[in-house]
Amino acid sequence: MTGRPGGNSGWHTETTAVHAGEFVDPVTRASSPNLVMSVTFAPESVTGFSARDEQGYEGHVYSRVSSPTLAQLETKLAALEGAEAACCYASGVGAAHALICGRLSSGDHLILPDANYVGIAELARDTLPRFGIEVSYVDLSRPDEAAAAIRPTTRMLWLETPANPTMKLCDIAQLSALAHERGVRDVAVDSTYASPIATQPLALGADFVMHSLTKFIGGHGDAMGGAVLGRKSDLDALRLEANVHFGGVLSPFNAWLILRGAATLPIRMQAHQDAAFKVARFLESHSAVSRVLYPGLPSHPQHELAARQMRNFSGMMTFQTHAKGPEIAARMVKSLEIIHYAVSLGHHRSLIYWIGTDDIEASTFRHDATQLRRYRDYAGDGVFRLSVGIENGDDLIADLARVL
Repeated sequence: MTGRPGGNSGWHTETTAVHAGEFVDPVTRASSPNLVMSVTFAPESVTGFSARDEQGYEGHVYSRVSSPTLAQLETKLAALEGAEAACCYASGVGAAHALICGRLSSGDHLILPDANYVGIAELARDTLPRFGIEVSYVDLSRPDEAAAAIRPTTRMLWLETPANPTMKLCDIAQLSALAHERGVRDVAVDSTYASPIATQPLALGADFVMHSLTKFIGGHGDAMGGAVLGRKSDLDALRLEANVHFGGVLSPFNAWLILRGAATLPIRMQAHQDAAFKVARFLESHSAVSRVLYPGLPSHPQHELAARQMRNFSGMMTFQTHAKGPEIAARMVKSLEIIHYAVSLGHHRSLIYWIGTDDIEASTFRHDATQLRRYRDYAGDGVFRLSVGIENGDDLIADLARVL
């Protein structure tokens, strides 16, 4: 490849992660991808002033529509996910907003998990109703509840698997088939916890997959971004509305950092899983720990689905303790040496955070009494969310043992 972005020519995943979207620069002969920070580009032919006029133009005109570094990242992501196309945004929530508001209109109905990532949950609760989009919250680990929630106006079923922070799984193939049979136009999957290395939702029947690139794909905790992937015709329409009109595009510099991080995604995900297995087994055997939720453990209530749907069990888990979580969290802040007590996830370093049930109910999951009771029955007073990095598992175990 010397003059054009590479796709996936039957390569193995590791090769795709390194080479898709990349090429040797024909002018400088640079082997690594260029960082192109230009906002505007000089077209090779006369084009119209509106972004709508650029639809048939293969080059770049203005970076809110497209730019070279983002195009390389989008090509790599599409190849990893088995998608026709990808669009990148400034954050994961930006990508979710672009997809939801780019596809739904006033009067449409959206089904969301009853417990999912807080940024998307709060977008749905606080913002979407103001624009006439109705939202229902359903335990999507129970397909019968999903079926009961579908209305004639349901236009999108939003899945998150594994879910943040409950670690619940959705059966993507079963729910996608159910939704499409009932006339739901779009099935979208937030696959941030899984990454393309673990799960490819489009191959299981979903229409869209969304990632927070800030997490595993970027992988280093130094660049924020998000992506939506799917059919090219849908992504072309989304790019015109969500990129141009909403304007939440990804910075070329962040795209370049994420492009570099994505190259090592397969080997990092293997390292995440290897360390996570060690840590999960340690926690499950520790007298201070009452419960561990990790899809790779046979004790996970949906382990069979995880084994069927995930090729990698990732580095994410939650656990509960017999002692009060806030007390242990306070010890973590003071005493952890390797694991950082900090929000976010999917970085090369391990991160842990206490998520109290009272706090999350007050700020995010304001559903009906039955759903709140179900969440509390599942999560108790709260959970520790642990994002296992790529450090040595024995060192992480020693760090946790000191605070437990």
